[in-house]
Amino acid sequence: MKKYLSLLVWWIGLQLVAQDNLTYQTPPKAIADLINAPTTPRVSIDTKGNWMLIMQTASYPGIAELAEPELRIAGLRINPRNNGPSRMSYLTGLSLKNIRTGKDMPVTGLPQNPLISNVSWSPDDSQIAFCVTEGENIQLYVLDVATAAAHKVTTTRINSVLTTPFIWLSDNTHLLVLSVPDTRGALPEAPKVPSGPIVQENLGKKAPSRTYQDLLKSPYDEALFDYYATAQLTRINVKTAAVEKLGKPALIQNYQPSPDGKYILFQTYHKPYSYLVTVRLFPHKIELLDSKANLVKQLADVPLADNIPIGFSATRTGQREHNWRSDAPATLYWIEAQDNGDPKNDVPVRDKVFTLSAPFTGNADELASTKLRFDGIRWGNDNLALVSESWWSTRKEITTILNPKTKATTVLFDRSYEDTYNNPGSPELTKNQYGRYVLEIVDNNLIMTGQGASPEGDRPFVDLLSLSTKKSTRLWRSAAPYYEVPVAILDLKKQVLLTRRESLTENPNYFIRNLKARIAPIAVTQFAHPYPQMKDVQKQLLKYKRADGVELSATLYLPAGYKKEDGPLPTLMEAYPTEFKSKDAAGQVTGSPYQFTYIYWGSPVFWATQGYAIMENASIPIVGEGTKEPNDTYIEQLVAGAKGAIDEGVRLGVVDAKRVGVMGHSYGAFMTANLLSHSNLFKAGIARSGAYNRTLTPFGFQAEERTYWQAPDVYFNMSPFSSADKIKTPILLIHGEADNNPGTFPIQSERYYNAIKGHGGTARYVVLPYESHGYRGKESILHMLWEMDKWLDTYVKKAAVN
Repeated sequence: MKKYLSLLVWWIGLQLVAQDNLTYQTPPKAIADLINAPTTPRVSIDTKGNWMLIMQTASYPGIAELAEPELRIAGLRINPRNNGPSRMSYLTGLSLKNIRTGKDMPVTGLPQNPLISNVSWSPDDSQIAFCVTEGENIQLYVLDVATAAAHKVTTTRINSVLTTPFIWLSDNTHLLVLSVPDTRGALPEAPKVPSGPIVQENLGKKAPSRTYQDLLKSPYDEALFDYYATAQLTRINVKTAAVEKLGKPALIQNYQPSPDGKYILFQTYHKPYSYLVTVRLFPHKIELLDSKANLVKQLADVPLADNIPIGFSATRTGQREHNWRSDAPATLYWIEAQDNGDPKNDVPVRDKVFTLSAPFTGNADELASTKLRFDGIRWGNDNLALVSESWWSTRKEITTILNPKTKATTVLFDRSYEDTYNNPGSPELTKNQYGRYVLEIVDNNLIMTGQGASPEGDRPFVDLLSLSTKKSTRLWRSAAPYYEVPVAILDLKKQVLLTRRESLTENPNYFIRNLKARIAPIAVTQFAHPYPQMKDVQKQLLKYKRADGVELSATLYLPAGYKKEDGPLPTLMEAYPTEFKSKDAAGQVTGSPYQFTYIYWGSPVFWATQGYAIMENASIPIVGEGTKEPNDTYIEQLVAGAKGAIDEGVRLGVVDAKRVGVMGHSYGAFMTANLLSHSNLFKAGIARSGAYNRTLTPFGFQAEERTYWQAPDVYFNMSPFSSADKIKTPILLIHGEADNNPGTFPIQSERYYNAIKGHGGTARYVVLPYESHGYRGKESILHMLWEMDKWLDTYVKKAAVN
């Protein structure tokens, strides 16, 4: 009785605090220490495998940084102070390491406490350009690799609102840069009195759209968008700092120089704007300019794309995806749909690829066509390119060998992209004379690298694929007890690789591996273990079956020092449902039992420090084979998947079936709410930043292509809001106040909480100020973890066991 009384007092206390101004709280020290652990650097390797750029990452920013002014318009989030995107994840330091000699070189010339972004190697890898945010300005810096000396190139203010703020030219001396126009006037003033109503009109055309956030709402928003997004294209000499303006200021979305540097592919947005879709669907012109920004040819004027048909294989009509052939001096290519962009139209050819070469005076040439939706092209040379195409409803992908000179084609791969066990990997690329990435071709072979999914978990590999026989020869494969990923091929003839290696107890570091010499890998880096207190936490990959025979897997973590004789533990399960068209594909193992466990803000692994068994990434496949759609039996498969995970934990003797909690983020939150509505498997649930009423996302959600009007029962039955009266299991709802993810408006959690509350359910609703769909502020994250820990402690660990 005392135990239950104390829980009641604590819960009443929480309710009272929730009505007051609750300050940010901190979770137990063991959890907080993991959040406060030093960050591990990121690295970038030059294409020759000579240099490694080591980039120190920033820790979680304070809430004060998130509270700075932010403009949310046209699907963008803009920092009005510096004309860049808000919520940037900055780098805070740079150093260089010579991979061959092991010599470390600290970078000089940086300002104190730099905020670094947009790091880019020059075409010949001799320099590295990057941005540094300095107060109200974003400035351009260049680093000389040989000397490790960096310098500010000019004082020109960079504009990075719409796209990448600079691009190297192939001469390694010049950059195309987007700057804030020096002719920009004063900031538009908000009208004190509206000039009239806001009117939208549709005259009989079908214009379905998914639910977007941060849209334009008024003429004043349009004026702000024009003010902040308008940029001046300039060419800057990194050696002399000479700045040359090119053309007039515009809303520049794309400004790709041709490989030979003589032309610029130029894309600019223009009115009329839309209040229903984001900027990427606004009308835009696609033009071809010469190196001085004089118009050579207008390629297309693309209208507002608010009428793209519903479907994941749908696309806009007309020209799209303009780019340069990376293996030619100046040849454009683009795609045109042959089915009006509508996957429901049954046609023999879905897309065609067109090219147009300098001097661009003739007609476009049809290079290739695809039966499925065009999915990309990798250029090699005049005789070789790889064309990819895919189709969502069948999960099929085809890779075709194309001879650009003769247009001859032959199928290289025809497969289901859900079948990860038989994924052949991706071809390695190398830089050509223009500094552009092209296929690396060695004696009519491609070097293929991939994740190497298998029943034992991921085992990354390096293969040599013969273009003549289409057969692969395996050069190397990651082996237990390590998870090792190829990063660069340093010497193919000698079979020398640079890899990133990790294990259960060893954090990732970089090694040189000589396959022919068969010597021990040579360490290149010695990054410290970020949280040594977690070294003894036990980890294993579980494989088990759902009741219908579908193979499932999960990663199990047990507290340090746990022994089986200690008995079953309170358990936290985390998952994210995934849709499949094949039971075989749904049952394939993901991840590796030998991967090091990096703990990020949303991880469930924190609670291994609090005496819980953790079932992370428990596979919850939702399968719809043949003509069936996965979501037709979503609830049944969801519950069966969760039960399979719990049953396996119970069979192992580590999971207390009467003390299991479930958590999820986004679509995982949606899953959590449904599991609490339709099963009695859990004592409590934690749902973060989810959507709970699918009628508010009526034109599709997640992997559901059908609209609400096509499948109303699916939308209703899958919506936890529809079953709010059935929720008797305690649920903690957490949502970022500034969530910008399509579909997960904060009102989803607000209305769901009110529905549960109205039916007498046990729920708590926490809104994190200034947080988006993913959480960043340190105070927010620590408080979130405190909320979760209290909830689990009350309703799972200390749950009454009958």
